[in-house]
Amino acid sequence: MKQECLKIGQTPAIIYGEASAHAWLFVHGMGGNKTEAEPFAALTGAQVLAIDLPGHGERKDMAGFNPWTAAPELRTVMDYMRTRWRAISLRANSIGAYFSMLALSDQGLQKALFVSPVVNMERLLLDMMDWAGVTETQLRDAGEIATDFGQTLSWQYLSWVREHPLNWHTPTAILYAGHDNLTSRDTIMSFANAHQATLSVYEPGEHWFHTPDQLDAMTRWEKSEI
Repeated sequence: MKQECLKIGQTPAIIYGEASAHAWLFVHGMGGNKTEAEPFAALTGAQVLAIDLPGHGERKDMAGFNPWTAAPELRTVMDYMRTRWRAISLRANSIGAYFSMLALSDQGLQKALFVSPVVNMERLLLDMMDWAGVTETQLRDAGEIATDFGQTLSWQYLSWVREHPLNWHTPTAILYAGHDNLTSRDTIMSFANAHQATLSVYEPGEHWFHTPDQLDAMTRWEKSEI
């Protein structure tokens, strides 16, 4: 498959596929990188532009892996895409879907396909605080608190999320895993109902689709929604 490597501002990117009028933006989740887009690109019949979010792929500094950095970067990427394609859709995973909804709600996207999206970041942060036994007062006073499960809780992050609610209107299809440990079934159903999103549930799945069976299920879903 044809590949074009480029940098959009500070963001490393790859464009997969031959020239097409329609393109997809692929946004990975935590721990991912832009090369995850290649199997999806093989399905689409369109070009796919994939990026490395801060702290991922070619980018080593995790300090920018937050919504107030990632969302403006995604808008810059979209500005670039508008110079090359007239019709653009979105494929995003996990927190990449959250960043994308913050950044691209007013961009007139054709459609969005989300796998294991974080659709209520405030709820997730409050759940993580509960897992760590941390109260809001404790977090506000400390500023940041490290946890045993590898995440650092941040009062700045929680406050920012509360000040920037999602306002999403793009036609959306969601693939949700029955064993998603980050987003509850009630949360994903509430989001889907509120946004008229199509919701598919792969019951044996986990938040991270990575086993052969999970990846096969994801591919079948992608084919049905493209």
